[in-house]
Amino acid sequence: MSNKVFFKTFGCRTNIYDTQVMIASLKDYELSLDENSADFIVINSCSVTNGADKAVKEYISKVKKLNKKIIFTGCGLEGLGKNSYENGVVYGAFGHSKKQDIANLLNKKERFYFSDDLNHVDDVIIDRVIGKSRGFIKIEEGCDFKCSYCIIPQVRGKSRSHKKEQILEQIRRLADSGISEVVLSGTNLGSYGKDTNDTLPKLLIDISKISGIKRIRLGSLEPSQIKEDFLELLDSSFLEKHLHIALQHTSNDMLKVMNRINRFENDYILFDKIAKKGFAIGTDFIVGHPFEKDEVFNEAFSNLKILPLTHIHSFIYSPRSNTPSSKMKIDVPKVLAKERLKLIRDLIESKNLDFRKNKGELEVLVENKKRDYFYGLDQFFNKICIKSDKNLSLKWVRINDYKVNKDMNYAEI
Repeated sequence: MSNKVFFKTFGCRTNIYDTQVMIASLKDYELSLDENSADFIVINSCSVTNGADKAVKEYISKVKKLNKKIIFTGCGLEGLGKNSYENGVVYGAFGHSKKQDIANLLNKKERFYFSDDLNHVDDVIIDRVIGKSRGFIKIEEGCDFKCSYCIIPQVRGKSRSHKKEQILEQIRRLADSGISEVVLSGTNLGSYGKDTNDTLPKLLIDISKISGIKRIRLGSLEPSQIKEDFLELLDSSFLEKHLHIALQHTSNDMLKVMNRINRFENDYILFDKIAKKGFAIGTDFIVGHPFEKDEVFNEAFSNLKILPLTHIHSFIYSPRSNTPSSKMKIDVPKVLAKERLKLIRDLIESKNLDFRKNKGELEVLVENKKRDYFYGLDQFFNKICIKSDKNLSLKWVRINDYKVNKDMNYAEI
């Protein structure tokens, strides 16, 4: 019997970690890096936007022609996953809470569908990550926020923390396997510890003491959850000099419509403090949400101009069923939303270019090689292309002499 399994992962760092958990739980099954030679294709879906659903749907249409057993999991389970199962397109579908049992699921002789247990917390420990220069560590699951546009709390459940000792043991093992940079992820990272009498800053300090860990990166943080004890860590050498802080919008009127906790005045003060410590700062921004009138967007754009931003994940709003925003009338034409999206992206691209022009030595973890060039990320989460006759794959390099191009930095060493 052939037992090769290919994983296709969509979405966020949390999904990347979930796929690594499944890979670590394969038992007698063999990981395949090629979907054509696999017997099973496991799709770990994202459902945060209509676009995410569309990408998963297109992939299913593509691979079903390969005559493999398709297994569906991830945040799209109750929507696209259930529909694909009922229509006979996928052989089986299961929720996040069943991922550690994947070997038994793949062994099932009949089609299956298992809903998610939204109280589940992982307890598996991964000894190594496959094909990665850094380790993605999930420290928290679920979200207690009630943003009007977001479906994620419904598909990931309420916030619950992973056990600290399990997290630390996970990182120790990855460090022993050669991983020197870890990325902490979660549905709502700043909620870590609220149910276990712990805090994210305390966890960061404990991780920094693990031998072999050189840099800690963080997933997305909520501005309302960044307190003084976190800000006190900004001078620490172990923390990546980049934070992604999710604002979603910069007009208070729109933040109220979105049922967000943050407000621009406080966001500006917070970003200013962090930027003065030399940090690059990224954020999320939703364009075209209902009630984003001209005056609302113009105010938001003016506010974006004065924020010390270097990175942005901006996208056009798409309604998710069973959310409050989905009941609101979309009153921003798609053409206008696209124009606003371009304005924002051009603005932050210009800010990023200015930021990179004023930096000194870069500390880069090289991720991969494509043709004659190596690629990696520096401490500010900016990409760099390196030409070198040396083998730099998965190595740390310090770079002082480099060229600042529009899309990324460039160096020869």
